[in-house]
Amino acid sequence: MTEQKYTIKDFKSDSEVRWCPGCGDYAIMNGVQRTMAGMGVPKEKFAVISGIGCSSRFPYYMDTFGFHTIHGRASAVASGVKMANPDLNVWVITGDGDSMAIGGNHFIHTIRRNIDLNIILFNNRIYGLTKGQYSPTSARGFVSKTSPFGTIEDPFIPGQLVIGARGTFFARSIDSNLKLGESVYQAAAEHKGASVVEVLQNCVIYNNGVHAAITDPEHRADRQLILEHGKPMLFGAENEKGIIMEKGRLKVAKIGENGVTLDDILVHDAHEEDPTLHLALIHMSLPDFPVAFGVIRSVSAPIYDDEMTRQIQQVKQTRKISCVNELLRSGNTWEVTGNKNGKSADCP
Repeated sequence: MTEQKYTIKDFKSDSEVRWCPGCGDYAIMNGVQRTMAGMGVPKEKFAVISGIGCSSRFPYYMDTFGFHTIHGRASAVASGVKMANPDLNVWVITGDGDSMAIGGNHFIHTIRRNIDLNIILFNNRIYGLTKGQYSPTSARGFVSKTSPFGTIEDPFIPGQLVIGARGTFFARSIDSNLKLGESVYQAAAEHKGASVVEVLQNCVIYNNGVHAAITDPEHRADRQLILEHGKPMLFGAENEKGIIMEKGRLKVAKIGENGVTLDDILVHDAHEEDPTLHLALIHMSLPDFPVAFGVIRSVSAPIYDDEMTRQIQQVKQTRKISCVNELLRSGNTWEVTGNKNGKSADCP
């Protein structure tokens, strides 16, 4: 049988896309559709599950199976979908409010269980659909409709939550970098287990320019570290800068200065089991460090789906009771044959 060949058009539905003009969601959807088209997976094997928020309109615009669920519960519903039909390629679309606030508990336990889902987390650091309230990823001091004098809270860093929940895969991308986005979506799809991709996404209405310091074309070479497994952590217009380890801490160094050579630059190992360095990379931020992008962590661990299937098969082979009827009739049982008036009970 010839493998079905798809194009991006095969994954576009005929629904009107109702995101604001200029929204970063368009680029993310484009990247996901291109990734799906190139996976060689039959289209009917895809399912896109979302919660609530601007990003969660996603299933309407995809010509795949999909389910627009309720606030914060996308991971929980997607887990059920995957358990019921392990052959499905399930993608979870969520935002920083949907996953980090009301959905935080479902989010971390989905990762802890290592269910084979692809989770795309749109991070614009604001509640866009409900018109501009601060979110769990908004920076301390951020002024919004619900924090007119500035927030007095420290934000979640999504990657830290993933590592804390024993996550096996975490990557970071930017809505405007289509090539980077497609590469990490592809890596997430190939990963066996829960994969989380945080996408820095711009909300043009309520938080326009929130990531501008990172994405500004004039400075992005110095402010973005694009990681690749097995390659040195270099950045800068001419890759003249890199990340080194000094006294147990990460440090930015310039090759040729203070005796620093290319051999001193750390080589990225996304497959290292110990998450210490991955966590340090996730935590890097401006102005002292560039922001790390690409696949930061990708390690192997038992997958919940496989473990559940294995356990069910094992129990089937060893159990004495093979059906519900046998279970109901096991142990101490009795049969009702009549009632107190001597009439027969209406029982099977």
